[in-house]
Amino acid sequence: MRIACDICPHACFIEEGHVGFCHARGNTGEKITAVNYGRLTSLALDPIEKKPLKRFLPGSLILSVGSFGCNLRCPFCQNCTISMADMTAETAFWPPEQLVDYALALRPRGNIGLAFTYNEPLVGYEYVLDCARLAQTHKLKNVLVTNGYVCEEPLRALLPLVDAMNIDLKGFTEAFYKKLSGDLETVKRTVAISAGQCHVEVTTLIIPGENDGEDDMLSLASWLGTVSPDIPLHLTRFFPRYQYADKSPTPVETLQRLGEIAKHHLRHVYLGNI
Repeated sequence: MRIACDICPHACFIEEGHVGFCHARGNTGEKITAVNYGRLTSLALDPIEKKPLKRFLPGSLILSVGSFGCNLRCPFCQNCTISMADMTAETAFWPPEQLVDYALALRPRGNIGLAFTYNEPLVGYEYVLDCARLAQTHKLKNVLVTNGYVCEEPLRALLPLVDAMNIDLKGFTEAFYKKLSGDLETVKRTVAISAGQCHVEVTTLIIPGENDGEDDMLSLASWLGTVSPDIPLHLTRFFPRYQYADKSPTPVETLQRLGEIAKHHLRHVYLGNI
């Protein structure tokens, strides 16, 4: 029997024993759930600034956790080896209790909690939810690094457990998001809802000839400023990767020019990888 997934707007109807568009959510015969549950591809104690979060407990470290799968198809993906992976990915199984125990053991080294990152964490929604609930009971911080392409109901259910988010706002036109198999309005809604409930910072990877127009940046920054001019915006350089391996890196001058435009509407604009 085919069952609909309700985590993201793709709303995949998935046959029993199969997975959806994201490669991480599957039909078990009774329900749709995360088939990547607890299957980690990446685990590292990172500076919080690498998420990137500049204005959330700066100087601290956080245990960063990644699995596999993603519900967008960005040809410029910087983590394509895991985001585009499927059940055949090499993983290690970490149940929530083991992960939280490890996070607690790292407290003496400065760890403040868990960051769900590297691939798109919300395609593994049930694992994130279970880990975040347990982490919160131990007064650990929960951080999401997400593309924001999620339905409103699961987002609102998770937000009481989330302390901070970095949300990718990949561009500011529907045409650009259509190329990525997503939509702009969903991500804007995620930013607006989340900013009202936890600390939010936003990242835009600037790709030459794709989303580097001055008018686009003016529209993005002015809209973000209406949500809150205090939301930090990170503009980061693209480097050749995945299906865009033949493209040139973003010129530093481009980042600087767009940063000056964004500063007309936002108080905190950061330029990354320069």
